[in-house]
Amino acid sequence: MPVLSYKYRLFPNSTQAAELANMLGSFCDLYNACLQQRIEAYQRRGKSLGYIDQANELKAVRLADERLAGYSYSAEQQVVRRLDKSFKAFFGRVKRGKGGFPRFRAKSMFDSADFRVGDGLTIRKSRKITVVGISGEIKVRWHRDLPAGAKISIAVVLRSCGKWYIRFSVETPDAYGPHPFREAVGVDVGLTSLIATSDGYMVQTPKWAGKASKKQRRLQRALSRCKQGSKGRLRAKMRLARHSARTANQRRDFAHKVSRDLVNQYSHISFEDLNIAGLARGMLSKSVLNAAWGQLISFTDYKAANAGGLVTKVNPRGTSQECDCCGLVTPKTLSDRIHDCPGCGTVEDRDVHSGKIIKHRAFPWSKGPGAGLEALSQWVVT
Repeated sequence: MPVLSYKYRLFPNSTQAAELANMLGSFCDLYNACLQQRIEAYQRRGKSLGYIDQANELKAVRLADERLAGYSYSAEQQVVRRLDKSFKAFFGRVKRGKGGFPRFRAKSMFDSADFRVGDGLTIRKSRKITVVGISGEIKVRWHRDLPAGAKISIAVVLRSCGKWYIRFSVETPDAYGPHPFREAVGVDVGLTSLIATSDGYMVQTPKWAGKASKKQRRLQRALSRCKQGSKGRLRAKMRLARHSARTANQRRDFAHKVSRDLVNQYSHISFEDLNIAGLARGMLSKSVLNAAWGQLISFTDYKAANAGGLVTKVNPRGTSQECDCCGLVTPKTLSDRIHDCPGCGTVEDRDVHSGKIIKHRAFPWSKGPGAGLEALSQWVVT
């Protein structure tokens, strides 16, 4: 069963917002206490504690701490489990020759709490939610309905830029199944054109980062002038965070729309298997991060899977140099935007032609009868 996330805005009143902040602060203290316990157990006795060891002591901790006793027991178990995941990730990095020991968390950076729906968090008939330890019912903006027949297992209450949200993890039934074949397409992603399909459809990359950079620089300068620890600095920090979040939301919304258009039109979609992390460390890093290719591919992948389609990736080597018609390799620089093959005379937009190469590498059958043959036999008239 596919698992999807549905995120909604919460509108707690001032009292509820303060109580939610106190709850996250208490969970942060629990996280730091468990981390301290693991460090001291290893330093003093050479013993490595695990999730079971600390979860077994949680009831005794709740009896000793009145704050934790007022909140959901299962949510506090998830806090301990979060620390356990941090240590497992740390040990995995050590095996790869990297470090990064888990750190103590600041309350200002501890912004989420996990709940099991029906145990600690409940959706009421009034379509509001209640959380153990929080007074009253919290208003939710249901901008879209949850899928019919879906199983809601986990809910995450989170804080972002002074606003509150709830994210449900929903297990949806396989009601769709494989859809009938519609069409195959190859998609070339780029910096000038975000996508160029093998059908000739192109979408220009909006300049989110460029448009937001002027205001961002002004907000960063205002933040740097504020005194450390002052309320003015907190307000300046919040303004900068909200501006950055707005830019990220615009980028995410555009990726959702483009991926939805692709999935609605095509059942078989192919992309290049790019090393995006490596490209983001190069001289075009700002443009690469602004394009957010990985986000677009990820959104297209899960949407296609939910609709019964297929998304695949191909080796990107030579997709912009090779001719799809005759196979001749013609070297090009980044400034060469037209594919002009000296072998067969094909003249076409470089990105669109790359989309055709990607399509035929991923789905050879889409090239038609005889695809993959070096040469077709011919009748010879004598």
